[in-house]
Amino acid sequence: MGGEEELVGTRSQGDDASVGVPRRTFLRWGAAGSAAIALGAVGSLWVPDLRRRGLWTADGVFDAGSIAWADSLYQEKFPVSPLILNPFSDELVIPKALAPEPKIEYSGWKQPPGPGQGEQNSLGNERHQLWPTSPKVGYSDPLVYKIAVEVNQHSFTTSKVLPIDRNGNPTKSFDEKGRSVNPGPRMLPPSTIYGFNGQFPGPMINAEYGKAACVRFINKLDQNPLGLDRQDFGAPDGTFLTHLHNAHTAPESDGNPHYSMVNGPKYGGYEPGMWCDNLYLNWPAGGDESEKQSFFWFHDHRMDHTGANVYKGMVGLYPIYDPVLDMGDETNTTGLQLPGRRTDNADGSFDVKYDIPLAFFDASLDDGVTTHQDMHDGMGEYPAARNPRTHPEWWGKTFFKHFPNHGFVGDLFTVNGTAYPVLEVKRRKYRFRFLDCSVARIYDFKLMSSTQGPKAARDLGYSGDELQGQYRIPDGEQCMQFVQIASDGGLLPHPITRDSFELWPAKRREVIIDFTKYQDGTPTTKGDVIYLTNTMKMKDGRMWASSDRSSPDPNYKVPMMKIVIGDNPPGSEPDESKIPMFMRALPPVPQNWDSLLDDRMIFEVERGSAGGELEWLINGEPFDPDHVIRSLKNPAGNRPLAQQPMGSFNLWEIRNGGGGWVHPFHLHMEEHRTVMRDGKVVVNQADAGHPDDVSREDVIALDPGESVIVYRGFRDFRGPYVAHCHNLAHEDHAMMFGWEIT
Repeated sequence: MGGEEELVGTRSQGDDASVGVPRRTFLRWGAAGSAAIALGAVGSLWVPDLRRRGLWTADGVFDAGSIAWADSLYQEKFPVSPLILNPFSDELVIPKALAPEPKIEYSGWKQPPGPGQGEQNSLGNERHQLWPTSPKVGYSDPLVYKIAVEVNQHSFTTSKVLPIDRNGNPTKSFDEKGRSVNPGPRMLPPSTIYGFNGQFPGPMINAEYGKAACVRFINKLDQNPLGLDRQDFGAPDGTFLTHLHNAHTAPESDGNPHYSMVNGPKYGGYEPGMWCDNLYLNWPAGGDESEKQSFFWFHDHRMDHTGANVYKGMVGLYPIYDPVLDMGDETNTTGLQLPGRRTDNADGSFDVKYDIPLAFFDASLDDGVTTHQDMHDGMGEYPAARNPRTHPEWWGKTFFKHFPNHGFVGDLFTVNGTAYPVLEVKRRKYRFRFLDCSVARIYDFKLMSSTQGPKAARDLGYSGDELQGQYRIPDGEQCMQFVQIASDGGLLPHPITRDSFELWPAKRREVIIDFTKYQDGTPTTKGDVIYLTNTMKMKDGRMWASSDRSSPDPNYKVPMMKIVIGDNPPGSEPDESKIPMFMRALPPVPQNWDSLLDDRMIFEVERGSAGGELEWLINGEPFDPDHVIRSLKNPAGNRPLAQQPMGSFNLWEIRNGGGGWVHPFHLHMEEHRTVMRDGKVVVNQADAGHPDDVSREDVIALDPGESVIVYRGFRDFRGPYVAHCHNLAHEDHAMMFGWEIT
């Protein structure tokens, strides 16, 4: 396609009819109407609330009006999923490592992976920039993995559920044929997913530095052997584009739309029947040991449909170990001895006991009585849904709201694909790798004990949005602390003891929890229960309604995972893990970093004043996949293009344009160090609200109106990359910009 705009419907799977309207043109048409409606929606009674929410500005009034307009079009009748009657009865799913393909198998493929021209994808038009055996890297040929993107089913619970209305009262439900079912407990139908290897979360690859991985992603979304209803979300043409967040990766393997629209598929993603080989070198930037990381994840990045595809299930896990310091074996005294006991498997994979990834994902389940209608229906993207109409046949299956006004949040909280799981632990130290793979929800986690246990929010008298999370522990009290050892960019220099911590979309945090004792020193005993609890109330994706650092609600304590203290019988393996005083030094920020301030790159994220809920802008422009963006004028008076010479370093400033929104802003390719937040130097002393500013990160947590300046490098590869908001509704509606390494 190159410089052409995407024609909605022109490549739709199983649909020869084409609406023929470029999607972004359609959005602009819709924007004009939304602006007129929004401006008429604001009345004088709104003013106090607008001021409270930070919306009493010229654009803010528009924002508030368009929010009301969008909600009037597409508001759930019952904004609550069916109540799970037996929470904390399903075990936490702890993923096993995916095995690489035997060489004798992949060498016999018709088109095996390789470093030559045309060997990177099924189109035969790309090659890998840097193969692991090159002198620069010096590794062996990569381990080869195969992952199919498939249509399948997923169940969030085995418990019976009770269909309820917005007031928490029992209500009717529907069967798969749309027939009415009387109020009362029933089983929840599985939801249709697009999953890596047909599962959610997808497979986990345990990687390690020194051993590259080549993952062949194969698109099988045109196949539907179970005859599942695909519903009205997910890329309508069945395309995908996989991004390993935030690996140090060449553009052809990075899975970003600035690359894909001008190279490779020359489209928003790879179509059904296509494959691509993403090469993950597992090699630190510049070959610098201090640049090593510890936890990635991979997810879809298809232009305009990232949020829908991720919500549809396209999430996978990728812990990465360091054979020098962090090899996943606490018995190896040459390393840091972080919690974990490694088992090397005969198939070439390895598993690490007591080292557990936790993927947090919120969902909403269809009530069967809400009318589905939004701009995507007007563009003809889901003709089989025949919207606008209700979908009683989808009752109890995942429900997705396309309008990007708030950014989508669900009311059912899950961990590793299970709602309210239970984990039995031994009395020892564990390592947990936290990932927020939600579309927009931010979490604030605490470890709490409760004498009375979980109570259904509806039984406590709550209704409407206050039913989010379904359960609460009214008497919950903090009982343990986290010891944080890593953030987005890998191990910290020193561990940090935390009572609680925030987790924003796409961010990772790694912690050690010692289950031998409580924070007051009292020993734990067999059968004790601890709840991993979310204390951040977030009714929509704009920002939190309350959090530990802003207007805390002492009654909002939602237990997400039940942890039960088990037994350590005689002869069981001992805990040889340690919490080291020092882990890994951060890559240095030069002392004269401030000499770069005047000529820094500046990028401002904002609501489109003519786009309402339809577009988000950066430097006043929507995402253009064919070009790199230009910086705002900097103090030196320049407006440079977002191009960086390979091997260079620079300061980038990301500004939140206001309007009372928060933005988790993600920069592809290399991690950054935060040097200033709101004009204050934080390179060595973090802001109290963002303690991770002293670490390496790849997602900037932008509070309302904030400005953040980061120092980052651009090494080893050349070509197009992107930066974008990881509130995926914002990303999908143009809050993304292209940049490149030259």
